[in-house]
Amino acid sequence: MTDFTMDKGADGVAVITWDVADKSMNVLNLEGLETLDALIDDALADDAVKGIVITSGKDSFAGGMDLNIIARMKEMAGDEPARGLFEGVMRMHAVLRKIERAGMDAKTNKGGKPVAAALPGTALGIGLEIPLATHRIFAADNPKAKIGLPEIMVGIFPGAGGTTRLARKLGAMAASPFLLEGKLSDPKKAKAAGLIDEVVEDPLAAAKAWVLAAKDADIVKPWDEKGYKMPGGAPYHPAGFMTFVGASAMVNGKTKGVYPAAKALLSAVYEGALVPFDTALKIEARWFTNVLMNPSSGAMIRSLFINKEALEKGAVRPKDVPDQRVRKVGVLGAGMMGAGIALVSAQAGIEVVLLDRDQAAADKGKSLTEEHAKKGVQRKKVSEEQAKAMVDRITATTDYDALKGCDLIVEAVFEDPKIKAEVTKAVDAVTGDDTIFATNTSTLPISDLAKASKNAEQFIGIHFFSPVEKMMLVEIIKGKQTGDRAVAKALDFVRQIRKTPIVVNDARFFYANRCIIPYINEGIRMVKEGVNPALIENAAKLVGMPLGPLQLVDETSIDLGAKIARATKAAMGDAYPDSEVDEVIFWMEGEGRLGRKAKAGFYDYDEVGKRKGLSQVVKDRYPQSDDQPELAEVQQRLLFAQSLEAVRALEEGVLEDIREGDVGAILGWGFAPWSGGPLSWLDMVGAPWAAERCDQLSAKHGPRFACPTLLREMAEKTQSFYGRFGPSRQAA
Repeated sequence: MTDFTMDKGADGVAVITWDVADKSMNVLNLEGLETLDALIDDALADDAVKGIVITSGKDSFAGGMDLNIIARMKEMAGDEPARGLFEGVMRMHAVLRKIERAGMDAKTNKGGKPVAAALPGTALGIGLEIPLATHRIFAADNPKAKIGLPEIMVGIFPGAGGTTRLARKLGAMAASPFLLEGKLSDPKKAKAAGLIDEVVEDPLAAAKAWVLAAKDADIVKPWDEKGYKMPGGAPYHPAGFMTFVGASAMVNGKTKGVYPAAKALLSAVYEGALVPFDTALKIEARWFTNVLMNPSSGAMIRSLFINKEALEKGAVRPKDVPDQRVRKVGVLGAGMMGAGIALVSAQAGIEVVLLDRDQAAADKGKSLTEEHAKKGVQRKKVSEEQAKAMVDRITATTDYDALKGCDLIVEAVFEDPKIKAEVTKAVDAVTGDDTIFATNTSTLPISDLAKASKNAEQFIGIHFFSPVEKMMLVEIIKGKQTGDRAVAKALDFVRQIRKTPIVVNDARFFYANRCIIPYINEGIRMVKEGVNPALIENAAKLVGMPLGPLQLVDETSIDLGAKIARATKAAMGDAYPDSEVDEVIFWMEGEGRLGRKAKAGFYDYDEVGKRKGLSQVVKDRYPQSDDQPELAEVQQRLLFAQSLEAVRALEEGVLEDIREGDVGAILGWGFAPWSGGPLSWLDMVGAPWAAERCDQLSAKHGPRFACPTLLREMAEKTQSFYGRFGPSRQAA
């Protein structure tokens, strides 16, 4: 079965239906593009066909492009990958331009056949670029459908004409939220914004009716008419000039110059607005090729699209374990974390028992879901019936007997081994032998906590990040005795609540925290050394980190850092490496500078907790040196502090799959998304340079930067992480 089929109706309307057989949502590949092109040719050449409607055989229109098409284009060009990409992109432009012109005369703009798009649901990426090339877009009144161009979120931009068409249709300013931010809208909002034309009950019927009634003037795009002027003004117009000046400032302010796609997109719009439409498409294709050839875009696509999707679909799930979908989950502890777990579980349709020591605490935990449901109704995200059903799924209680029948327990009580052991035994006394027990600890060893369980094989760690309802990553930790069914149960649960999982083996701080802590500590070390705190924070942001290390520790709280430091020192003894950091942390703890919650930390805060600026008190305690380091050195210290821990985690077997190392780093703590993650970043700079830089940093700043044995070996063999440990290598 081909991806596109055509039915020429007796009414003279040719309906082209997109239906990729082996996909839940349509995606475009090279074969599909060729088929679509041939069908368009057929319909335009057939005198019996009065018009064309392009629709979908699924309940959505399309989810985008098969990004493997990029690799195919490169391969087909051999030694000239850029040429292959450019020619492949221009091939897409040619097909969509053929739809847009629809056989009309080049001089008179007459004689063409109307083409409409009928969208039954979600239309993303190329799934919107194709409709934008048609003459009228009809969408079903489906509030769950998403319409937009999210390419910027994975390191590229709409390169099949979407950038040029939307900018010319809406104007640069109105198009910017959809192009530069990847904003998605439901059909009604998409219509209000001008992305689509009509929202109707039956888009196919409405599209057919419009096609049969359309006149020549109805199918000529504004940019193909004489005298076209870009909404809001072209770059040489006073208003347009100011728009592009502002857009340039906005892009650089948001991206800090490290995301090539945003700058390339803005360049394509600016340069394209100065020339005729067909030349603008060629400019868009050149900038799109430029982005695709940038290693940053390739790394982002791999981590944020291909690898993320693979992990969400169960790439690391034990293969021989049957479906472990959760029916009823017990959540122990109704604090912020437990309440969040209850909320996302209820949202997913899972029955929840939310248990705490007293009823007031349990009820307060349930109130998070009640507030969330209320806001959902107000924003018309859910109906009142759906909101009530979600809230009713949660039973707030103090009675352990209520946990009977739960097939998964998630414990989210205080980070104290004794308390966790007590609740584990209390749960074991009332639950069945096949119940999986998961602890939400972020630091305590899973294997030790499992000793309190009646069955360590069914004991596992499920580490959520706060706030649970917003953070996409869930870290699943296997203890020494954790069995495959527990792993499968945890993965299936995470999939149900629509999060992205990574699976790691038990070790101190697991994976995410073992990488975050060195990042924070390196920033604190530099404060003690006399490095300007503003240089530390801005260096982090200019290299793509969402928060500087000092702001991050303020957000997570200084006293938590002090608690972790004491526990780690007690466990490691003489091998403990962070005494210099402790001096700063313990001083701040003693001064009551506990971070945002205390309205005083590395930053000062106003009465409502808004940051006012870096604290002069801290600067006075740790005076700045006259000899400040170069920006690049500060950035490299911060990146290597995290990346070397990722390498050690892989080396020690904490990480079993490098895809989890990169996806987990970006989603868990925001490791420079432009890089594709710490292991992708090391591949980007190359193992030989990384090993050499480790030697230089360790000689100057200490053994924490010592080159791991694995990285040294890879440097000597000129290997890359994805070349050595990538999925294809693992399969082999």
